[in-house]
Amino acid sequence: MSYSSAAQHRRMIETPIPRLVSTLAVPTVISQLITVIYNTADTYFVSHIDTSASAAVGVAFALQSFIQAFGFGLSMGCSSLVSRKLGEKDDASAETYANSAVFAAIVMGFVLLGTGLSLLVPLMRLLGATETILPYACDYTRYILLGAPIMCVSFVLNNILRAEGEANLSMIGLCSGGIINIALDPLFIFKLGLGISGAAIATVISQTVSLIVLLAIFRSGRSIIKLRPKAVSRRIGDYWQLIKIGFPTICRQGMASVASALLNRGAALCGGEYADASVAAVTIANKVYMLVRSIIIGIGQGFQPVAGYNYGARIMSRVKKAFWFSTAVGTAVAVTAALTIGLNTEAVMLWFRDDPKVIEIGSLALRFACAVMPLMAYSTFVNQLYQCLGFSVCASILASCRQGIFFIPIVLLLPKAIGLTGIQMAQPAADLMTFIISVPFQIFFFRRVLNKPDGMREKG
Repeated sequence: MSYSSAAQHRRMIETPIPRLVSTLAVPTVISQLITVIYNTADTYFVSHIDTSASAAVGVAFALQSFIQAFGFGLSMGCSSLVSRKLGEKDDASAETYANSAVFAAIVMGFVLLGTGLSLLVPLMRLLGATETILPYACDYTRYILLGAPIMCVSFVLNNILRAEGEANLSMIGLCSGGIINIALDPLFIFKLGLGISGAAIATVISQTVSLIVLLAIFRSGRSIIKLRPKAVSRRIGDYWQLIKIGFPTICRQGMASVASALLNRGAALCGGEYADASVAAVTIANKVYMLVRSIIIGIGQGFQPVAGYNYGARIMSRVKKAFWFSTAVGTAVAVTAALTIGLNTEAVMLWFRDDPKVIEIGSLALRFACAVMPLMAYSTFVNQLYQCLGFSVCASILASCRQGIFFIPIVLLLPKAIGLTGIQMAQPAADLMTFIISVPFQIFFFRRVLNKPDGMREKG
């Protein structure tokens, strides 16, 4: 094992938990925020074209979520395996899994690109595009699909760095592209007159820049893992491990795509003559909600390598400490965000779109979201705990709850009873039920899995 790997191992199992999680979480939170901000920037600038264009970003987001499902899934499977193998001081296996994940991401990205372009128009209709939204959605999504291979590989490289505990390096890669995207959006959309296509082109360029920066980091030798084509596995079992552990994320993101499509279709149907305004309002409210959720996920991404390393080193007490510290910080953030947004919903919606109907529908959706926001951190980290330690079946069940097991029946049945209000309440109601089901999962895991003596003396 190299000196850098040994030093990182000591850091991950000996540094006091609050300092270690905070050190890893701050750059991942920043990375998550940059990612969501530049996705939100697309919505913000496109919303200044017209309401139908604003709604089209929401329709396209359903397909983006599907692409992200496979990219995130491979990257989370890779992250879990790499952090645990490094915790076990098995650098060779960690490198094999990392390089195999990069190869699989390239292949999957091109499969998604080809399939998506060949089925573009029917896909957009399936995902909730009305006839007025459809042209905008196709123009935007065509370019997003061209960036699918780039997006998938970037996810994997980012998570390899996070799994090593090098969250700062991961942040550099994401932020470089995100800042460029925010700068290019108004230039391409308005100055060059490219409209909604300009927003998508800016996104693909920014993702390309992020990938180049990440590759440069690996080439510079600053990472423990080295990118070597000869390290790519030829064993099907290794890819099965990546997919199996990443499957909860594939479920979660795949369900997010289905949920987004059902939400768009439901909003258009319940909105009647205000169909486009309803889809636009739900899109904007979800983007704002995701801004908060991204902070929570970022804290969790700081927690996961800590849990993985220490579980691999058999220091169970530090895994538990990391969970409770992260939950406390995440809940405090969520409560603060809920109060801030809940008291200013109209102002938030107006910032995106000066359309009275969009503001009215979106404001109520945001209030419902704020009511359950304080519960978000706990349920998110219970899911991440199961996943990062390799308990893929339970993690998949939990991951499917928020936008699948609970959400789908709610979004199909509630609007029939109370109309558009049911659409506005659907995600918050599913989040509440996900929190409730997470409690017994957490109690069971702590009592049956983590309630064991440490394999070595705890120094944190």
